[in-house]
Amino acid sequence: VDSGFPRSPRGAIKLARALVAVVAFICFAASSAPGAYTSLAVMEVAITGLFFLLYLLRLDQRLSWLFWPLADVFNSVIAALFLLIVCLFAVIVKTNNGTLAGGV
Repeated sequence: VDSGFPRSPRGAIKLARALVAVVAFICFAASSAPGAYTSLAVMEVAITGLFFLLYLLRLDQRLSWLFWPLADVFNSVIAALFLLIVCLFAVIVKTNNGTLAGGV
């Protein structure tokens, strides 16, 4: 276990990403928003959590057949695009204040 990873810049960014996705999930779930909004937030929390565990347990060094930093960057770009699209839809539609808060 890499005990210094959560205090590193990469670890702090991963924790912040997961926290923002949890807050968005709570806002979407509380406002009974459509399932696509909540499921995307849950998927973002799960995938970010898996990458956090991957680096925390140093599995990236054991599983050397994949270039993990590139996979992490690819995941970040795809997640940012999906979240941007979903959040724009949530802000444009704004069925209620919870959906608007989750989109923001």
